[in-house]
Amino acid sequence: ISSDQPLIKLGSERAYIRAKIESDERTTLVELEINNGKANRAKVNQNPVRSQKELLGLVKSVCFSPEDLDLVRGDPSERRSFLDQLLIQQSPRLAGVISDYERALKQRNSLLKSRAPESSLRSWSDHLATFGGELIAGRIKLINQIEPLFQKAYKNLSAKKPAKLGYKSSIPAPSAEKEVNRELILKAIDEVKTQEIERGISLVGPHRDDLLLNLGDHPVKGYASHGESWSIALALRLASYQLFINEGAKPILILDDVFSELDEGRREKLLEIADSAEQTFITVAVENDLPKAIQGAKFNVELGKVITL
Repeated sequence: ISSDQPLIKLGSERAYIRAKIESDERTTLVELEINNGKANRAKVNQNPVRSQKELLGLVKSVCFSPEDLDLVRGDPSERRSFLDQLLIQQSPRLAGVISDYERALKQRNSLLKSRAPESSLRSWSDHLATFGGELIAGRIKLINQIEPLFQKAYKNLSAKKPAKLGYKSSIPAPSAEKEVNRELILKAIDEVKTQEIERGISLVGPHRDDLLLNLGDHPVKGYASHGESWSIALALRLASYQLFINEGAKPILILDDVFSELDEGRREKLLEIADSAEQTFITVAVENDLPKAIQGAKFNVELGKVITL
């Protein structure tokens, strides 16, 4: 959904989500207040957090939903979000780096639109390059980690063509070293400063980048069939899940109303993963969409009430 408003009961100003996480003999209370027309607020153990992104690092989880087709067919922002959310779960401190980058980008764009002098821009350009360089480095490292897992997952789903990942950047030859990226960003900014002032936006940085998805020698977007697109989306999520497993974690698997969208072969593959997961949450809009092989507690959610079946 494009906003959180549908999550709030009609006639109410806000909604609350609370979860108690038990892991490694530690208990963490997470609270999220969803506000109608205002910023949401989050707390961890009753302490406010600076950004909701910080919640992503509290528990490893992988969610597969019908909207995942946007990872293949949607805008670059969908794929950047996929990478960044996975990064935060892998390294929670990067939530702060991403927030700092977004703040620097917002301030710099504001100065560009107001045609501020270069002396005012310089400081924010430096911040943008520092945080942006670290974010790009994190993305490059992550892609290097998940690409073999992605290729294996896709091969198991569809062996027709090899699938590959890549990274398209606004800087030449992006690196896994943040300082290298920092210098490249500053150099690229200097080269496009006239265009930036004319357009009033920052033209260099990770906010302009994209995760490349390829089948054979062709980009997935525009070339892949509907079935191939689903296989790519599913392979990305399965690679994320396997990455956490390889790191010694026990991620929660969330399957949000996806079985009706998948053919029998992809359903069977997903059921294998669900059966091996430490904890799995499955939602369906129609009970008949739930595979009979699924065992476990079942609940019905209707009109704000949860009933155990």
